[in-house]
Amino acid sequence: MSQMLAFVIVVLILFIGDVIATRTKAWVPSVFVCAILFLFGYWTFFPSNIVEITGILPIVATLLMYLLITNMGTLLSVRELMNQWKTILIAISGILGIVALLFTIGTLLFDFKTVVIVVPPLVGGIVSSLIMSEAAKAAGLMSLSIIAILIYVMQGFAGYPLTSIMLKKEGSRILSKYRSGEWSPPNEAAQTDGSDNHDIPWMFRKIPDKYNTSYFKFLRLGLVSFLAYGLSVLINPFLTISPFVLCLLFGIIATSIGFLERQPLQKANGFGFTIMGLMLFIFDGLKNATPEMLLDLLWPMFGTIIIGVIGMYIFSFIVGKTLGVSKELAFAVSLTALYGFPADYIITNEVINSLTTDPKERDALTSHMLPPMLVAGFITVTIVSVILAGILVGLI
Repeated sequence: MSQMLAFVIVVLILFIGDVIATRTKAWVPSVFVCAILFLFGYWTFFPSNIVEITGILPIVATLLMYLLITNMGTLLSVRELMNQWKTILIAISGILGIVALLFTIGTLLFDFKTVVIVVPPLVGGIVSSLIMSEAAKAAGLMSLSIIAILIYVMQGFAGYPLTSIMLKKEGSRILSKYRSGEWSPPNEAAQTDGSDNHDIPWMFRKIPDKYNTSYFKFLRLGLVSFLAYGLSVLINPFLTISPFVLCLLFGIIATSIGFLERQPLQKANGFGFTIMGLMLFIFDGLKNATPEMLLDLLWPMFGTIIIGVIGMYIFSFIVGKTLGVSKELAFAVSLTALYGFPADYIITNEVINSLTTDPKERDALTSHMLPPMLVAGFITVTIVSVILAGILVGLI
């Protein structure tokens, strides 16, 4: 298959996902549609390396991830991050719910080692999946080695539509209150006082606008990402922190001190391509899920996912109610463990765009729903799941 044909096919799938999400007003998320179409493609006529043929190699996806996560950090402020302590507690409670139900009810239905291997991938991303997969392989448990990867690949099928439904209910509720004057976003003053309308941060205001090119925006974004990466390497002998977590933190700090503007990737006209590349890289993981593998592992895979999601809902509901957070937002926040970034960002924006076309209303909904979804995604997928994998791998 030629590079351009591969590119046309995969982008057509992304477009179909967008169209269906728009037509259904985000009740059917684009990532859910795309995942099904990619799975069908791999089972029929797709070459297994179709994403690689387009030019989106793992090393390119890593670069895009650095830039995009740093860019996401510019959407938050230090104060907003500190205000997300409720989100962190709810996200962790959702993970505890998964662990509690799977190690009680789950062990009655499935082998203990199956539960041990399934839990970290279910609450995390590719890193925890690979840790458990390699550990199972080393122990001679080949089928469990496969299920660790399959859980990572398939858990989004449960997470995508559930998150969309929860966010639509939460967004509709908040939008109704916003329109009636019962609620206003905490950062509304910052949105209306004109302080964020500059195309260049205050640190570089003396530089003529003609020099504030897309390359200058990419340069500053790349420099912040590099500093985050450098710090993760520097402290690695003493403390292991994902550079992607530091990218989010450094993006927040760089915006707060005036080194980065808000959403520089959008202003540099690079956001669309970045999201496209990352989504293709994620769907590339579906190439390993053959029909035979899915049939053999169907019951343990979907059984553990269902039990885990039930546990997640129960615990997040209880903690959310205690903290005064709606059950819809609490459940949506905990569901980020099933997919993480960038799907959390994409689904949230799809829902917001489906609820209103008014820019102020979109800003209000974004300020209410996007920060907790982003923070929860990083807490669950990037941090907690890897820690959990490190603990449970000793039980295999």
